[in-house]
Amino acid sequence: MTISALQEERVPLASRIWISLADASVAILQSLVAAGALTYYFVNLRGLSTYYTGIVWLLFGIWNAVNDPLFGYISDRTKSNLGRRIPYIRFGTPIFVLGFILFWLDVPGVNSQFGLFVQMLLALFIYDALYTAIATSLYIMPYEVAISNKARSSIFVWKIIFMVFTIVVPVAIEGTIKPEVGDLAGISFFRWFMILFSIGMGLIIYFSTFFYKEKHYTQEDEQPGFFSALFQCFRNRSFVIFEVISFTIIFVQTSLMQGLWYYFDEIDVTRVPLYVALAAGIIGGVFLWINRREPWGVKLSTRLFSLAFALGCFLIVLLGKNTVAATLAFFLFGIGFAGGMYLIPLMNGDVVDMDEHRTGLRREGMYAGVNSFITKPAISLAQWVLLTLMTAWGYDQTLGKGLQSASAETGILLGWALVPGILLFVSFLVLHWYPLDGSEWLGIKAKLAEIHKEKERKYLESKGYKMVD
Repeated sequence: MTISALQEERVPLASRIWISLADASVAILQSLVAAGALTYYFVNLRGLSTYYTGIVWLLFGIWNAVNDPLFGYISDRTKSNLGRRIPYIRFGTPIFVLGFILFWLDVPGVNSQFGLFVQMLLALFIYDALYTAIATSLYIMPYEVAISNKARSSIFVWKIIFMVFTIVVPVAIEGTIKPEVGDLAGISFFRWFMILFSIGMGLIIYFSTFFYKEKHYTQEDEQPGFFSALFQCFRNRSFVIFEVISFTIIFVQTSLMQGLWYYFDEIDVTRVPLYVALAAGIIGGVFLWINRREPWGVKLSTRLFSLAFALGCFLIVLLGKNTVAATLAFFLFGIGFAGGMYLIPLMNGDVVDMDEHRTGLRREGMYAGVNSFITKPAISLAQWVLLTLMTAWGYDQTLGKGLQSASAETGILLGWALVPGILLFVSFLVLHWYPLDGSEWLGIKAKLAEIHKEKERKYLESKGYKMVD
């Protein structure tokens, strides 16, 4: 067979945008579930006690411990005409959206504590089973649709752009359509908005799968057994240390976004300067970390954003009732959120590179699953910590907006920001021992780059492409 003229590998613009848009759509729905809206809805609007809500999140955390690494292992071994990941996205999206819709339905007869407990728990199990499958598949998709680093990088740029909306949309919903306790019309509107919004996000995710294709040769790679793959992850010291900051960032993002729903209800501060400061921190942070990543390195940059994030949390704990102090804290939150969005994926890539250096295999799926196994319980713990501390300090879920005691207000500040601040400061300290930094690591990266380049060159040329430096 005659091979056509060689050409540079490119990912079409439509593919780059649709992958990133679908990824952001999933993350937005997850933010609404894990970072405030769902807990507020069941506790404040439906009347489920904080005790039972906390139990739901803890049981859900156990489910995650089984669900995530198992899917990472299964997806790496999946074989189909569509590839290893796309089938889960395309055919799992309707069930994923159904699980989300079940959260908000006012099911006749389900108004007792037990009924609400079962509804929230059941919907979480259905929703998360497909969330894991879809989110993991989209996370790995850049590695499935492109094999050159240059082509993959063109996808990551769009991902960063769209990930900003995962913060903006939940904050906008909290600030505009969040109903107050007892507002039946507002609750009904909120419920239907969430249902219709999820359908819109689901359509984006589903139709995105028609705009990109996987490289099917990856299905032929031989994968190790489950326990062998799991064991190899934890033998990677960089991965173990990375999980400290990875767990912390999920905990912090969950806690801070959830706490907004209670903070603005009960603390007398002006919203506008806080939101402006948050936006300025995010935008400024993205430019800061992109420009300083190379001269400072990923390790130092991550330590610095962790420290800035921690200082913002401690400011809220000590001076959260003061608008000026809270404005500075929200600016530091933005710096931290930007660092988490940009630097954590880069650290994750380095960790997988180190695994390849050690084992000779690329195992993004297994690492993504084990990472979720460790970090997703942070979602449950963050919810439980906030609810527990609020309740311990006298929070009364039956009271309307602005009617909580001074003690309950203190509980909100402590539950919202104290544990995140501690975790971030601990991460700042622990990252001192993160090994993937310095001249030795740069030498390993250079050697891996040459290996990748040679592998890419051979495969591309066999398919009629060429490498372009």
